[in-house]
Amino acid sequence: MKRYDLITPEGTRDLLFTDCLARRAVENKLKQLFTGFGYSEVVTPGIEFYDLFSGSSRNFQQESLYKLVDSKGRLITLRPDSTIPIARLVATRLTGAKLPLRLYYNQNIFENNALLKGRSDEISQAGIELIGGENIKRADYEALCTAVNALSSFDSEDFRLEIGHIGYFKELVSKLDVDESVREEIRLLISAKNYPALNDVLDEIGDNQITKALKQLPRLFGGIEVLDKAAEIFTDDNILRILDYLREVFHRLSSLGYDGKISLDLGIVSHTDYYTGIVFKGYLTGVGQSVLKGGRYDKLIGEFGKPYPAVGFGVNCDLVSQHIIKNGTAPKQKLPDCIVYGEKGCVVEAIAFGQELVRKGMTIENSLFDTLDETKAYAKETGIKKIYVIDFNNDVKEITL
Repeated sequence: MKRYDLITPEGTRDLLFTDCLARRAVENKLKQLFTGFGYSEVVTPGIEFYDLFSGSSRNFQQESLYKLVDSKGRLITLRPDSTIPIARLVATRLTGAKLPLRLYYNQNIFENNALLKGRSDEISQAGIELIGGENIKRADYEALCTAVNALSSFDSEDFRLEIGHIGYFKELVSKLDVDESVREEIRLLISAKNYPALNDVLDEIGDNQITKALKQLPRLFGGIEVLDKAAEIFTDDNILRILDYLREVFHRLSSLGYDGKISLDLGIVSHTDYYTGIVFKGYLTGVGQSVLKGGRYDKLIGEFGKPYPAVGFGVNCDLVSQHIIKNGTAPKQKLPDCIVYGEKGCVVEAIAFGQELVRKGMTIENSLFDTLDETKAYAKETGIKKIYVIDFNNDVKEITL
């Protein structure tokens, strides 16, 4: 029988020193950004009932979830998403709270990506949820500007934010006389930009304005000209309002000094069904997938009994930490300032002296060697330049290497 006690499951990995430093740096920078804009932290359980992720707009595919059974035989799952549990929390625990609510989180999510080699199944994610607020446009701008700030804080030159609107796709597919499974297949093919398979499915439906527009949808990305192309392919009053809103958002964000960093992509059709308005993704150069995802979800919280408009986004801290390690901006592991060595019979006194140094802000190591010569050899090998020796009289001798 094969043993698995020396390896980690597919889609997971151990994090060592530099990885941990980089991830904490990313998390701390995001925390500083979020709290600076008035967001308060919440934490949801790592395991939730399966029903939480199987509502009308919360239809996660079963095969993408890590499922367990609790002591009462009820089906539970490792948290695959942070927005849905926070929506539940808002509708149940924060019903009397003053709006708007600005919440942020920093926690792991779990996705079963068995068929997607190279993707992580355990992801450290930090993000915000802006709940309530009568002026949707103001809330969208706050979320978008915060997303840009998050991206630029990790690489001020090589980032981009792609903006779309889920309403464009939903407006088109709503005009097709097909069932929900076919609409979902179309969505998946557009998301993957699988042109041949998308064309095959749409050809079976028929040749009309809507199918022609959907065939072009994965190609509708780039600058402001994308909106003109979309209007030429197909338009109605609802689509015209969506395109005008995206045009305004594009110009306003570009005017803030992010010209060239903002682009449009009408093919953003997220894997979650709860988005109702603007959607966006953030990228860092050299990272093969988006590091930031978000959008507006005005109906989700209402499924738990308390309807609130909302918008938010999440950042994949693992991808960002790998990026800053690669480009050399991750914090380096710091060597201890000194080693404290206690002569025989003075071990406790040496530890007490080391504690005093730590309280003064120094980083120290307590020597675990029996002799001073062994301690010196270890210090030279590791690059530590100073040793403090505590003797029988509780005197302290400093040795500089």
